[in-house]
Amino acid sequence: MVEARRAGVYERLYAQLEPLIKQKSPNLLAGMATIAALLHAKLRHHSWTGFYFVAAADELHVGPYQGPVACQVLKGRGVCRQAVLDRSPLVVPDVQAFPGHIACDARSQSEIVLPVWQGDTVIAVLDIDSTDKAMFDQDDVAPLQRILGLLDGLPPG
Repeated sequence: MVEARRAGVYERLYAQLEPLIKQKSPNLLAGMATIAALLHAKLRHHSWTGFYFVAAADELHVGPYQGPVACQVLKGRGVCRQAVLDRSPLVVPDVQAFPGHIACDARSQSEIVLPVWQGDTVIAVLDIDSTDKAMFDQDDVAPLQRILGLLDGLPPG
């Protein structure tokens, strides 16, 4: 893990998010907004934390997020689209080295993207950016997937 303390932070975040989402979130949109807000507030290396919904085969639309103004539509390329196509998490230590990267914020240097599933379908992605290079690694994937698992069973928003 990039930071030794991050594993403990993820555990505390999960403990905070579980009752908020399982007991209070009326729908998927509210759950996503809660996840984005808490992750962004508690993990200082996040410069942008949010969701993009799959809108078409080559297009994603912004959902709940925290941070600078986002690209409203991602079309035809980018880290988020690649994670949808691969149907798996994607860790990018240097976004400048990623072919087809979409720079919604020129300050972004590294990124992690994880699919959000509804059954067997990827319906969205959690996208997290940092202004520092190599701020995410494979050790971030499992705790973030566990957090995203809290969205399972929530009705669409």
